[in-house]
Amino acid sequence: MLRRALLALLPLIGTAFAQSASSYTDSGNGFQFTGITDPVHDVTYGVVLPPLVTSGNQSTEFIGEIVAPIASQWVGIALGGAMLQNLLIVAWPNGNQIVSSTRWATDYVQPVAYTGAATLTTLPSTTINSTHWKWVFRCQGCTQWNNGNGIDVTSEGVLAWAYSNVAVDDPSDAESAFNEHTDFGFFGIDYSTTHNANYQNYLNGNAGSTTTTTTTTTSPTTTTSTSPTVSATPYDYIIVGAGPGGIIAADRLSQAGKKVLLLERGGPSTGETGGTYVAPWAPGTNLTKFDVPGLFESMFTDPNPWWWCKDITVFAGCLLGGGTSVNGALYWYPADIDFSTSAGWPSSWTNHQTYTDMLTARLPSTDHPSTDGNRYLEQSFDVVQQLLAPQGYSQITINSNPNYKDHAYGYSAFDFINGKRGGPVATYFQTASARSNFVYKDYVLVSNVVRNGSQITGVQTNDTSLGPNGFIPVTPKGRVILSAGAYGTPRILFQSGIGPSDMLKVVQGNTAAAANLPPASQFINLPVGYNAQDNPSINLVFTHPSIDAYDNWADVWTDPRPADAAQYLSSQSGVFAGASPKMNFWRAYGASDGNTRYAQGTVRPGAASVNSSLAYNASQIFTITMYLSTGITSRGRIGIDASLRGEPIVNPWLVDPIDKTVLLQALNDLVSTVSQVPGLTLITPDKTQTIAEYVDLYDPATMDSNHWVSTTTIGANSTVAVVDENVKVFGTNNLFIIDAGIIPHLPVGNPHGVLMSAAEQAAAKILALAGGP
Repeated sequence: MLRRALLALLPLIGTAFAQSASSYTDSGNGFQFTGITDPVHDVTYGVVLPPLVTSGNQSTEFIGEIVAPIASQWVGIALGGAMLQNLLIVAWPNGNQIVSSTRWATDYVQPVAYTGAATLTTLPSTTINSTHWKWVFRCQGCTQWNNGNGIDVTSEGVLAWAYSNVAVDDPSDAESAFNEHTDFGFFGIDYSTTHNANYQNYLNGNAGSTTTTTTTTTSPTTTTSTSPTVSATPYDYIIVGAGPGGIIAADRLSQAGKKVLLLERGGPSTGETGGTYVAPWAPGTNLTKFDVPGLFESMFTDPNPWWWCKDITVFAGCLLGGGTSVNGALYWYPADIDFSTSAGWPSSWTNHQTYTDMLTARLPSTDHPSTDGNRYLEQSFDVVQQLLAPQGYSQITINSNPNYKDHAYGYSAFDFINGKRGGPVATYFQTASARSNFVYKDYVLVSNVVRNGSQITGVQTNDTSLGPNGFIPVTPKGRVILSAGAYGTPRILFQSGIGPSDMLKVVQGNTAAAANLPPASQFINLPVGYNAQDNPSINLVFTHPSIDAYDNWADVWTDPRPADAAQYLSSQSGVFAGASPKMNFWRAYGASDGNTRYAQGTVRPGAASVNSSLAYNASQIFTITMYLSTGITSRGRIGIDASLRGEPIVNPWLVDPIDKTVLLQALNDLVSTVSQVPGLTLITPDKTQTIAEYVDLYDPATMDSNHWVSTTTIGANSTVAVVDENVKVFGTNNLFIIDAGIIPHLPVGNPHGVLMSAAEQAAAKILALAGGP
């Protein structure tokens, strides 16, 4: 599901991408293209467009090329930067010729033949040899599509590529079926610079002159991109990343009178922050996808999910609020064990209650988020209550006693406010934004911090309006705080010469990123990316005749139940005032290694997927997701590939066999009383599989809970940790981290609340640290 969703990203302007297209000349034919070479698979993608015209319609054709190693079994291009509802081109070698076709997809299934007026013509400079294949082609009728959309050839856009090392079913058939791509990527492109006066020469097989031109409304001119020289404003604190850690830090630091700049690589989220992504059934309202709690499940099924970071291979939110704007908003007040020394925290962090109280005073939880005080769609709660009662569980109000996490269950608690998504965006960000000493900038991508040895002088960005060549300085005593997330912060550190040697070598191999590295003599060797943890999670799917599966949440974005939509629009009440989780429960387990491990269950109507030999009623399905959290010992590693994409290098799930043993025990205990609940049936796994067999066959990629922590962990020294007890990066004077990466161990529940309490405490420690602004 991950890759299918990510290849549906909405096109954004090129500077937000790890790679942006640039001009190059194919030495084989002399044609000048605009494109990229993907450094992972060594595949080149290029396009060139005919000159713009000063009147009438622009041409709808272009010349493209793909140059790929022979191991590339098929390669595809999505002209709109997404899989769905835009023209797809796919090609592969077959003997001495290239087989190609145009395709179209309206769902995440095998794309079908495109029925529009697009025509592909292979041009003579196409070649195939023992090492590579090169396809040079003319694509006519390809910039405007039969659904009315297309490419604006005068502006900027995004191209997506798909790659596979698995051959198509029938290489001789242009309409052959093929398996899902084994990799994918995106790059930004400025189409206004790809028009070439020699286009007709290229069609005739000769290069002509290689001057690239763009056309204004009067005459063709050669253009050169220049950036204005600007004087950069220095700040006491530059905070990179407007997720929960960055927002809370920005609010507390600006409250203390510091001059603060908060930078976010994405854009607005909720309506009050300027977001405009409103559901088709809510026109004229200020209620975006990120305001309406009941639209949570549509985050993963929307055909254009632009909010996911496009250069990280797991789900991560790249917009104001970060993960708190796109998650299920489950919100647990921290248990004492979450900040204990046994969980890896320094002793100076164990008195968390002061900071947790500061958090909950600003952002209280609710387990009945509808503005009318009622709970909706609670049938799954009632059924699972019957399942847990024989096992000795007690019902509680979960956040009334955060330390009670054994044989306890209750209604799911959220940080929604007045029937809308709340979180730090609705609270801390609003108070910070009211201060004159706080500045917020979105769509600003920070590639690296700029440093002179251990001293950070500022940050390097893609926004030349904020400083010369995008450099933004801190004041002489100023500080930089990285809050870009468990994947985003490590990447910035790698590109700043901070991290293990193998990751720094990857950066050195990337021409653009290497130019910003400090001298190798100033590299700082820290275990960035090591110690990564994420909850291993397993979905069990059940049916019961009382359940309303809510159509598996399939139509909540485009065509919801009319009465529920009307109720929400009227008063922010009803089903849409809450997210899909309805119950949570916990149980503690001892183990042979002496560690106590906690299992958490989350109950929701509907199911992400069903695999069953049993006949079942799809309107009666519900899911229990079982997680393993505090006490687990399995850890992995995250890093970057040659194109600087963040990715797991070593998977962290069930590395320790004792973790797996405990998770299996928790799952078997859960289903042990199914027969005591009349009408309850377990359908995934069904009677043909044991729980152990089901877990053994579980796809590790779908075990990902996206609760990543500890990638820049806090600790005693630079051998085992990245930041010290004041969240300062070892080996630096003024670089700090406040995000999930510093959390040394998974908390008992979803890390949302623990992270925000930690951000409160981290901000206080930074302010108290001597030598600052």
